[in-house]
Amino acid sequence: MPELAERTNGFTDSVIRRMTRVANKYGAINLSQGFPDFDPPVEIVKRLQDISLIGPHQYPITWGAKNFRDALAKKQERFMGRTIDPEQEILVTCGSTEAMITAMLTVVNPGDKVIVFSPFYENYGADAILSGAEPIYVPLNPPTFSFDPEVLEDAFRQHPKALVLCNPSNPSGKVFTKEELKIIADLAIKYDSFVITDEVYEHIVYEPYQHTYINSLPGMYERTISCSSLSKTYSITGWRLGYLIAPPELTERAKKVHDFLTVGAAAPLMEAAVVGLEFPDSYYDELRAHYTHMRNLFLNGLKNLGFNYSEPQGAYFVLVDVAEYGVKDDLKFCEWLAENVGVAAVPGSSFFKEDINNYIRLHFAKKDETLNAALDRLASFRSKVIGYSA
Repeated sequence: MPELAERTNGFTDSVIRRMTRVANKYGAINLSQGFPDFDPPVEIVKRLQDISLIGPHQYPITWGAKNFRDALAKKQERFMGRTIDPEQEILVTCGSTEAMITAMLTVVNPGDKVIVFSPFYENYGADAILSGAEPIYVPLNPPTFSFDPEVLEDAFRQHPKALVLCNPSNPSGKVFTKEELKIIADLAIKYDSFVITDEVYEHIVYEPYQHTYINSLPGMYERTISCSSLSKTYSITGWRLGYLIAPPELTERAKKVHDFLTVGAAAPLMEAAVVGLEFPDSYYDELRAHYTHMRNLFLNGLKNLGFNYSEPQGAYFVLVDVAEYGVKDDLKFCEWLAENVGVAAVPGSSFFKEDINNYIRLHFAKKDETLNAALDRLASFRSKVIGYSA
């Protein structure tokens, strides 16, 4: 047999998705893979019901149905604070996962370097490798997950083609300040690099923090590919509707990459989702209030149970520090947790390039009853963990 591709030699399956299978195996409450257990907005669901009967059911325009792009442009103009051309500056993709790899393949050549902050969502390192690029990892230092500007500039001195920025950040929940974004922007301009953003949690940010689009900073729109999706904002993670927004010359090249990756996003789902894109600003205020409630419920519960954690500023994840329990292998620990406590988490080492294995990631995008049930199970943790050794 011929050898398989060398670029995938070091790949494993997604640890996040693996932990969902572990949760299913043991009947654990799944706080690992980040999807809600509550329904999308009823307006979107009813619209999908209608569309299922009348269509569209055939191929859409490759880079996204026109009415979807028009609605998306109007919505993002309100939040990004700039005019967006739906014909030349938007590409609709099969989830933000495809948007990210499309962006990477659009700007990166084999042998180029790409800066990735650590901890990071597991796809980013894989995207760089699949693109033939070399990742340069820059640490976000716990517990505040801030970066050292000098360390970041050392990375830029290697003349990377791009930097990947997840804001708000998965898994830490960090929201980058305007001052931090300006440091990144100034370095990207100084060393002539692109910035590829993952902003799927753009509307899930907690007071007093505010999300700033880096493409809104001076000189940055021209070198930024902004990737996002409808998954988190409208609780439709299974619909796989993502997009990227970029200047025309970048979007035009990205369209060609996308065409040969997936052809196009699902036509009936785009049609149904237009309703959500046309929601008023009050929807996003209510979304923020809803997630603030879930965060407070869950974090207060963890605090009352004596867990140490880093308080998230955005997104819907929390990193819990389990160092005090003598954890040496966090993957085995998470498997033990699912089997013996009945709560599924993600081992923190799957997010860190550094040798850090004292964190587990839990998410709180769940109904009150689900979160309370998880906290009830975690109440037995300290009595059970006494006999744990791994």
